[in-house]
Amino acid sequence: MDLLQGILSLTLGNVIMFAIAGVLIYLAVVKQYEPMLLLPIGFGAIMANIPLAAIEGLKPLEILRQAGIGTELFPLLIFVGVGAMIDFTPLLKNPKMLLFGGAAQFGIFFTLTFAVLLGFSIKEAAAIGIIGAADGPTSIFVANKFAKDLVGPITVAAYTYMALVPIIQPPVIRLLTTKQERMIRMDYFEQPVSKKVKVLFPIIVTFIAGIIAPNSVALVGFLMFGNLLRESGVTERLSKAAQNELASVVTILLGITIGSTMTAESFLNFDTLKIIGMGLIAFIFDSAGGIIFAKVLNLFSKRKINPMVGAAGISAFPMSARVIQREAQLADPTNFILMHAVSANVGGQIASIVAGGLILALVG
Repeated sequence: MDLLQGILSLTLGNVIMFAIAGVLIYLAVVKQYEPMLLLPIGFGAIMANIPLAAIEGLKPLEILRQAGIGTELFPLLIFVGVGAMIDFTPLLKNPKMLLFGGAAQFGIFFTLTFAVLLGFSIKEAAAIGIIGAADGPTSIFVANKFAKDLVGPITVAAYTYMALVPIIQPPVIRLLTTKQERMIRMDYFEQPVSKKVKVLFPIIVTFIAGIIAPNSVALVGFLMFGNLLRESGVTERLSKAAQNELASVVTILLGITIGSTMTAESFLNFDTLKIIGMGLIAFIFDSAGGIIFAKVLNLFSKRKINPMVGAAGISAFPMSARVIQREAQLADPTNFILMHAVSANVGGQIASIVAGGLILALVG
């Protein structure tokens, strides 16, 4: 009879969660949408919903959840790897693109307000709104501070929509821009960036961000530390380890741990559906905010900016920049604005972290 206890304990909720986990694994394996995270999240969700597993066999995942998510360690270590992967040279050549990173965070604050109107507490609303940062580790970091029970659905929404940027952004871009605007060409800045500037940049950004939003120091600091390892030129082994071994190991642990929080009891409710819906709203308004900001600047600028570049201000790097370039070439096959889009995209990486710090300071 004990051998059948697991089968007899199956609920409809467990079956539904198995189906949801299957969808995540399908998106990862077949569609190749964020496979590095959706695959372990999906598998973790399967384990979490096996009847009696939480009692009998998931204590190691509970330890990982407390040590890696509860202490915010995993998201911060992910940032070290991300920082080591990012080349800020395009942004340093064209610093004004950082403005688009800021403008593209509009969706965070719009969604925060909307979530409050739907009945979420201000802290829960802040955790949901941060999905608009289009930055998975920041979403996990803030959600763990403000709404531990919502970490699962918020993380799934954040990474799923990041993966769906190539589907979400083009309709928004075409709705808010004309073909003539999408055909605008932009001048390139060919001046080289010195090693001194590249080394000083992560240090200065950490200092300034810490002064503006002290709660963002850990987020910005770990990202910039990873970048300093890359740009210093004297820690190549550490830089490669951060980009490869560290990022890979922590991604596996983070994904499967987040998946283990997706039990039927905590995930299958109306609040989860609202979070998924508001995550989509956040991404749409982020893209729209960047585009509208660029259009406003064009009213006062002699050198016109392709408004699509504003949409790349979200933190979904480098997918958003690629989407912008594709849209530009659909309008004009000879137009090449990829580096401008990349500049805005890496600017969005910084802006999203600062926005997360501001949310922590204002709401906390």
